[in-house]
Amino acid sequence: MTSPQLPAIPDFDAAAELELALELAELATSVALPLYESREFRLDRKADRSEVTEADRNAELAISQRVLDVRPHHSLFGEEHGLVGDTSSPWRWVIDPIDGTSNFVRGIPVWATLVALTHVEHGPVVGVVAAPAMGRTWWAARGLGAFANGRPCKVSAVDQLADAQVCVTFASGWDDLGLTSELVQLQQRAYRARGFGDFWQHMLVAEGAVDIAVDAVGLQPYDLAAVMVVVEEAGGTFTDRHGVRTYQSDTAISSNGLLHEHVRVLGAR
Repeated sequence: MTSPQLPAIPDFDAAAELELALELAELATSVALPLYESREFRLDRKADRSEVTEADRNAELAISQRVLDVRPHHSLFGEEHGLVGDTSSPWRWVIDPIDGTSNFVRGIPVWATLVALTHVEHGPVVGVVAAPAMGRTWWAARGLGAFANGRPCKVSAVDQLADAQVCVTFASGWDDLGLTSELVQLQQRAYRARGFGDFWQHMLVAEGAVDIAVDAVGLQPYDLAAVMVVVEEAGGTFTDRHGVRTYQSDTAISSNGLLHEHVRVLGAR
């Protein structure tokens, strides 16, 4: 399975929108990174018991204000504040101000701002994943390729599971689906298994360091839109557990394409 050949998108300036997405990610970094480094923030819990801080809220607010200023005919959907802007627009920015808030609050540097531009018919077309505490930024736009800190990204050429490095994010959702044993078997059949989690596992697929990444159950569009663009522009395959190419499912699997068939069992139930 290879990355899809997508039709041309009218009135889409990939370079200009990518430049804005990078600017938005830097804006979020200017809000969140000082709080992470100082450890001076208040931790709250949302209704689902997940963590949230003023870094999440303020970073998303800064991004949304900038988008509404320079793209008044676009909308924006963020994890913390929901949908704002021109809701009739085919163009929508999809934002996760801090993917990996649990890491952020514990002082673990694996967290990132995810910025994506999506089109109602064409899906995600620009993606930026900025992980400032790791000193890493990945970006991509349709037709422009994928990059990590300015260097081109390309998925691996590993075509045998026995030679592959696999990343699995175990969560109770996999237990609820009755698929945890299949995930264990996938790891056992691989050369090496790791659990990097969140955005990072997919970025490692894009870089060719990991060959298959299976995310948790219970994902949202803002978890996936940006990483989908980077993986696909790096030559990889990005689907839900049923093999559907989408960023709007509660599951996500990325791979180098050559090994994607090995995760089809996860969509059997």
